[in-house]
Amino acid sequence: MTEAFDYIIVGAGSAGCVLANRLTADHRNRVLLLEAGGSDARFWITVPIGYGKTFYDRRVNWSYETEIEPGLAGRSSYWPRGKVLGGSSSINAMVYVRGNPADYDDWAAMDCAGWGWSEVEPYFRKMESWRGEPSELRGSNGPLSVSDTSREIHPLCDHYLQAAQEAGLKRNPDYNGASMEGVGPYQITVRDGRRASASQAYLRPAMGRKNLTVVTNALVEKVLIEEQRASGVRYRHGGRVREARANVEVIISAGAVNSPQVLQLSGIGEAEKLRDLGIPPILDAPQVGKNLQDHLGIDYHYRANRPTLNSQLRPWWSQLLLGARYLLTRGGPLALSVNQAGGFVRSDAGRSRPNMQLYFSPLTFDTAPTGTRPVTRVDPYPAFRLGVSPCRPLSRGWLSIRSPDPTDAPEIRPGYLSVEEDVEEMLSGVRLIRRLAAMPGLSEVIAEEMQPGPIVSGDDQLREDIHKRAWSVFHPCGTCRMGSDPSRSVVDPSFRVHGLRGMRVVDASVFPTVTSGNINGPVIMVAERASNMILADRNR
Repeated sequence: MTEAFDYIIVGAGSAGCVLANRLTADHRNRVLLLEAGGSDARFWITVPIGYGKTFYDRRVNWSYETEIEPGLAGRSSYWPRGKVLGGSSSINAMVYVRGNPADYDDWAAMDCAGWGWSEVEPYFRKMESWRGEPSELRGSNGPLSVSDTSREIHPLCDHYLQAAQEAGLKRNPDYNGASMEGVGPYQITVRDGRRASASQAYLRPAMGRKNLTVVTNALVEKVLIEEQRASGVRYRHGGRVREARANVEVIISAGAVNSPQVLQLSGIGEAEKLRDLGIPPILDAPQVGKNLQDHLGIDYHYRANRPTLNSQLRPWWSQLLLGARYLLTRGGPLALSVNQAGGFVRSDAGRSRPNMQLYFSPLTFDTAPTGTRPVTRVDPYPAFRLGVSPCRPLSRGWLSIRSPDPTDAPEIRPGYLSVEEDVEEMLSGVRLIRRLAAMPGLSEVIAEEMQPGPIVSGDDQLREDIHKRAWSVFHPCGTCRMGSDPSRSVVDPSFRVHGLRGMRVVDASVFPTVTSGNINGPVIMVAERASNMILADRNR
């Protein structure tokens, strides 16, 4: 017997958890939430620094690999994506960034009316529980805990912040407040020493509701569509193929990789390509999978002449002490991200707004075995990383299914550095890193530059190093672009799929352009706003 619900949500990631909570707050709505992964009740998910353990863990991670990228000197790029309750919010670095207000004004100007900063800012306040200096600009009673780490970061971060100010960059105590520009400690989604994922913040509080059904280890094969209306889904669970019906809507929240995959598997995509794969096209929507964007970054590694976090995380006896401290107090380095400080700055005064994100991490793991990122196998010498990523890359890529089999990973082609302006942006970024490292605040703690090393100095050498070493910052988005024009987008500004009824997409895939900084906060904001729209439509 096929069970019926009002709403079916595909994907219990950052967006899906928000939707499940908000939609079931109205007891009239029966909601089915399907997640391809399993439970997030795992020690290394709960412990904030444990994302080093989940980075390659296929039990909770899709562990995607892109195709060979010309812009990366013939390398592929590793893309961790959460396959677990909470999605990527359960395995990410927890850095919380709203984005630049101008990013959203850009959205509004790009065929997304109603998505300017003044419209989205209230949703950031609604979702936040800010654990820092009280501010009327920050939310205080929302589900998502956002913690100020300024009193807990490693002492080496002070040298970075000093150097930044010596270089003319201002100190900003709250880059999510009145202004984004400046350097400071990163705010993270942690509550009382535990990861505050979307699952913990939104889904767990709702799981006791009788009108919410959560099914894990459920792989969606396709959305069922009848007379151009989404009527349900077909999915695999427990060795069987099952179907569920949606009386009101099917909402795809599977992320920037899996949402376009689900659409294409359902016959929604480029018609000719779907026919070639043996999938009958339901809707010719060539924009599905296009407009792929991601932040690309690069790190410079420095050996230090004084203790870094390596000195604490490497020795076995120190690991025991740190573990005991965490278990007893929920404090110490295990309760933090390794990206402890950074900021948003202009690489030159001619910029109208910050165009670079900086990262300072008081540890390195260059000697760790290939394919691992363990928190206990940091390098056996004191060292730190100084990184940069341009905020608004111009390069665009695409992704597509390879076959009708939902277990086949999609073909992912990010198009990194395919626009020359992006190469020059990266070049200005690495020049900024070198300038910071030369300031007294940092130079006094640097024994040597290890990567790429001082021998790499001229612009041509620096560009070559960028192509050889740049890596994804893991912010893919844009593959089901939002917009009013169906020829240029997949969903309208209310998340409805153009050309179909009863179907929406809500997650990072709808971003018209990538926001400045880490995107988990903006994804949750988008889902909060989508929830309001969906409930308003339901009430009408």
